[in-house]
Amino acid sequence: MIKILFVTNLVVCLFVISACNHPQNPLAYQTETHSRGKAIVYIEEAFKPLFNTAISTFEGQYPKAKIIPNYHTENDILQAMYDRKAKTIVISRDLEEKERKYLRSNKIEVRSEKVAVDAIALIVHPSNKDTLITVNELKALLTGKNSQWKTSGNEIKVVYDKPNSANFNYLTKLCGDQANNKAIFAAKSNEEVINFVKKNPNAMGIIGLNWISDDDDFDTQDFLEGIKVMGVAKDKNSAYFQPYNGFMYTHEYPLTRDIWMINKGRRSGLHAGFVLFMKNEIGQTIIQQAGLVPANSPVRLIQFTGQ
Repeated sequence: MIKILFVTNLVVCLFVISACNHPQNPLAYQTETHSRGKAIVYIEEAFKPLFNTAISTFEGQYPKAKIIPNYHTENDILQAMYDRKAKTIVISRDLEEKERKYLRSNKIEVRSEKVAVDAIALIVHPSNKDTLITVNELKALLTGKNSQWKTSGNEIKVVYDKPNSANFNYLTKLCGDQANNKAIFAAKSNEEVINFVKKNPNAMGIIGLNWISDDDDFDTQDFLEGIKVMGVAKDKNSAYFQPYNGFMYTHEYPLTRDIWMINKGRRSGLHAGFVLFMKNEIGQTIIQQAGLVPANSPVRLIQFTGQ
């Protein structure tokens, strides 16, 4: 009887050890470290392609880690942090001091890390001959002061992803809160904006660059087929640039913004581990390969000159 009990206990112990070591079992996530556990990260939808790749790479390197992305608009993500629903968020700016003060008053301490430079991209239908625009012309369009394409004279249909998103917040800040809702309208996502432009020759789409910047990604190749990316100049006396990471790095492309990871999780947990991953060599390489500008790694600028 004692022997049978001993064998039974041994089998149970082996089962528990096996379950704890199996990456798909919830028990595997109980002891959380930088490379082990489960973490839900709230991410602005404009950065979805980049973080889908980053999360896949991170989990491949650390099979006992599970990162669950929760894609929302920027304002909703901030509210989730205020409501203590989100430990780690990814948005297009750092927190303002008044926001930090509010969080501290609720005993919430956060740490901010800039991980990349992103951009707003303007896209049009391939048949559109108007592929250049200045920042002032864009402002006039968004505030309803201008509504026609120069070449055709047709009315411009401006479309962005959705209210309260990082893209919308960028446009609002660009126009000094004077964006005219009658001049622009919202789709459901960056992907919907791309599809709308493909079907509408008079449309101008406003999207996060991340959706079309990774030339090695098959989804990006599909998105790029059927659209053109506009060149943007700071003013009428400046040169026009498309949103390549070299021009973003030198600030010649004018519609840039940052990607920030803000974390209130403990320093030893998986939330902090994922932030460190994005800050360090592998994460920064993923960012550069995605066509964006890494915040903590140098960018090589290669200039070609004619003979």
